[in-house]
Amino acid sequence: MSIEETPAVPQARQGGGPWTVGRIVTVAVAIMAVIGVAWLLVSLSQFLLLVFAAVVLACIFDAMAEGVGRLTGLKSRGLRLAIAVLVLLAVFIGAFVLFGAQFAQEVNTIRDSIPPALEQIEGLLQRMGYGGTLTGLLEQGSQDVSSIASRLGSYALAVGSGLTDFVLVFVAAIFIAADPGLHRRGLVLLMPRRAEEPAREFLDDCGNGLRGWMLGQAVSSILVGTLTWAGLALLGVPASGGLGLIAGLLDVIPLVGPVLAGIPAVLLAFTVSPMAALWTVGLFLVIQQLQGNFLQPMIQKQAVNVPPAVLLFAVFGAGVLFGGLGVLLAAPLTIVLFLFVQRIYVRDLLGKDITVAGQEEQPD
Repeated sequence: MSIEETPAVPQARQGGGPWTVGRIVTVAVAIMAVIGVAWLLVSLSQFLLLVFAAVVLACIFDAMAEGVGRLTGLKSRGLRLAIAVLVLLAVFIGAFVLFGAQFAQEVNTIRDSIPPALEQIEGLLQRMGYGGTLTGLLEQGSQDVSSIASRLGSYALAVGSGLTDFVLVFVAAIFIAADPGLHRRGLVLLMPRRAEEPAREFLDDCGNGLRGWMLGQAVSSILVGTLTWAGLALLGVPASGGLGLIAGLLDVIPLVGPVLAGIPAVLLAFTVSPMAALWTVGLFLVIQQLQGNFLQPMIQKQAVNVPPAVLLFAVFGAGVLFGGLGVLLAAPLTIVLFLFVQRIYVRDLLGKDITVAGQEEQPD
């Protein structure tokens, strides 16, 4: 056979030639696997959030158990954890027994006082000659409030089902806090050998960041709730205790929480006088400045210095994707994702020399 008649190499065997049936099937299976995993994660998003909530609560129990150990000198981790859980339960049960009826009455006062407050605002705007569109918006807001009040029964059912999830999270958090090293080692074993050390460092960063955030956030919530209650009581705003409790709880939601807490307070202040409402706005501005310039930097110093814009978008994104539970967990979720991007992606994958959040800055 002459050189000219030598058959050409089949295109299927050349690297740049058309794909074979085997390669097409492999790629198709890989794509289907990625889609399947993504669908599974979306379907289990609520369950995964509950798992994350259990981890966050376990960090709280772990920090409390360490505090009990320092105060009492106990060596048994199980005994320290039991004392920490019992103390936490005693605080909540004691607060409910002592102030539960009063807070329930104040919540009812808040619910019943908002529609009259909206009517007073409407009358004030009409007297000032600003009826028109603003009055229509207030009427729509009054209808929305009434609609929400009429659906309180369905909301109570949702709260009842949420109690089941809370019990599950509470018990799971105790199991995790009882032996965190076991779960940590299990996660590390799932990693490739070369990724084990970065995974350990990432888990350490997350633990330190979450515990620091929870400590700072607890202090911030208590101070914000106390200052709100005291200030509203001095201004004569009704249900000041309930409004202070709402402000302290909503302080967990970054940036958006204080605004949401201020809306019912200002509306109830209008039932006293327009000047009281103006002073209430000033009170919340002062508390917001205190929280933003003193309390928030303290939290960030103890935890992770996440940019405010990132926190804001994280709150809205978590609310859109996961609902109310996502909003409540937006801050710790953002801390974990922020540390993941810095530690795993930027530092380990990209190889860039950066200081991971939560660690001490190294001098140049």
